[in-house]
Amino acid sequence: MALSSSSSRAERLEARLAQTFSPTVLRIQDDSARHAGHSGAQPGGQTHYAVLLVAEAFRGQSRVARSRAVHAALAEEFGPPETGGMHALSLVLRTPEEHAASGS
Repeated sequence: MALSSSSSRAERLEARLAQTFSPTVLRIQDDSARHAGHSGAQPGGQTHYAVLLVAEAFRGQSRVARSRAVHAALAEEFGPPETGGMHALSLVLRTPEEHAASGS
């Protein structure tokens, strides 16, 4: 599912992560407003995100390997905030069993 650059960043993140990882749970939150005035924050937002991604694809992968896989999938979204790039991405990456055990 290709989305145009006119789609919101959250929509693009959701589409890319769903396509790449086939998650059982995917929550994306734009935290940009909480970072107003901080490094990388821009007036239009869409620079700081928190993602909860639960996928079978993470089975057997270390926390670092999971993070690298997500960053690779979203590489085109990053870049200088001044030119519209995403600045920060907070990740919670779990297998379905890890997510069930977390009580979330």
